[in-house]
Formats: sequence, C-alpha cells, structure tokens
Amino acid sequence: MLTDSSWRLSVFLLVFMVMACWQTLKPARDAPLKRWQHWQGNFLLLFCSALLARWILPAGLAGVAIMAQNAEWGLFNQIAVSSTLVLISSLLLLDMAIYWQHRLMHKVPLLWRLHKVHHADSQVDVTTGLRFHPLEIMLSLFYKAIFVLVLGVPVYAVLVFEIGLNAFSVFNHANIRLPKKLDNGLSYLFITQRLHRIHHSQRVSETNSNYGFSVSWWDKLFASFTPTAQKTDQDIKLGLSQYPQAEKTSSLKSMLMMPLDKK
Repeated sequence: MLTDSSWRLSVFLLVFMVMACWQTLKPARDAPLKRWQHWQGNFLLLFCSALLARWILPAGLAGVAIMAQNAEWGLFNQIAVSSTLVLISSLLLLDMAIYWQHRLMHKVPLLWRLHKVHHADSQVDVTTGLRFHPLEIMLSLFYKAIFVLVLGVPVYAVLVFEIGLNAFSVFNHANIRLPKKLDNGLSYLFITQRLHRIHHSQRVSETNSNYGFSVSWWDKLFASFTPTAQKTDQDIKLGLSQYPQAEKTSSLKSMLMMPLDKK
C-alpha cells in the first residue's frame, strides 16, 4: 500500500517523465544550455530544499493536519459538513493562499531576493518548476502550515493539494507548446505553459502577472491576468535581464548565493 509520500513521489515522477519526454521530442523553444548542465543545478537545489524541509518539518503538512485534527483546531474541525465539501473548500482556499504567496514574493523586496532565484532561469523547462531557494521553500512550508492549522484541513485534502501543486508546477513550466485551440480552451480555467511563460518574461509588467500555479481564475478575479505578451511565445525573452548569461546562474553555488546579490 502506497504511503502519502509515495503517492506524491509517484505522481510527480509520472508527470515529470511525460513532460520531459514531450519537451525533448517537440520543444517549444531552443535551449541555451545543454540539458545536463541545466538540470544538474536545478536538481541539486531541489535536493537542498528537500533536506531543509524534512529537517524543519519532518512529518510535513500531513503531520500538521494530523496535529490539528487530534487537537480539534481549525474551522473544519469545528463544523459538521460533508467530507466532499471540506475537500473542495480546502483545495480552493489553499490554492488561493498559494496565489497570494506568489504575488507577495514579487511585491515584497526581501521575498523577491529569494524568489528571483526561480526567475533567473532563462531556460524555462520542467526542472524550473523545481528551482526554488531552500529559504523560500521553508517560508512557503510555514505559510501553508498556518492555513492548514487555521482551516483544520484534513490529511486527505493536504495530500490531494500537495500532489496537484507539484504536478502543476512541473506541467506549466514544461518547454512545450499546446495546439492553439487547446491552449485557448484550457486557459479559461488553467495556467498553461504559454501563460506561465508570460509570467517568466523579462518585461516587468508581464512578470508581475499570471501568478497562479494551477488555475487562472485567481488572476482574473484579482486583476493580474495577462492573456498575451507583447512578443510572440517563440520570441518572448525569459529570465531576468540582470542575469543575461544562463551558465552563470545554473550552478548550485550561484543559486544559493543569489539572494545576497544586489542586482
């Protein structure tokens, strides 16, 4: 029987392998770096983040949910509603929380110092969805834990949310281009690769938009949705203009030290 962590890992690997094969066979954009040079740094950063998260919160968000349930903390542990309604409400509220977390990462200068590690990747692909500074991961973990405690989110909802968050992060960073009609249809509800590449644009007004990781309606609701970029999806410049050389931002050391850089 698969454990919670096994489910997360299994779904993540499946989505990652599908997207990685797709972008290898039919990439949307040319890659400035060799795959191994690019992937090596991003995976090493993921490893550092995972180690820190396991040290800070060994049982993860599932452990926080169990603690809240046992102590009867949080909204959903105080009211009698169906498990289906609790699941839907939990997923919606947690997803909106992640939207605002992402938006704050762009708006608060100190937080941007951490988040720019993610945006400095000019070769956006499946591994970019794993490229977050360990301190950003730690802050995100505490942020999500607060919502789990306050809402009393049950373990099964935490599991579904974490699986979806990981899968969408890999999916919408993939270096692929969906057929135009399919992309237009999906973008009514979801953040597609094209929409997320607008978020990774070097143009500040475009970077400060399309904050959603999964659904597009939060951006539409809170006036941060940008449906098209000034340049075509093929020609849009990705990354950060202050870091024009991809090879200088792809090593583990450069990514770990980047928050100290005043650029």
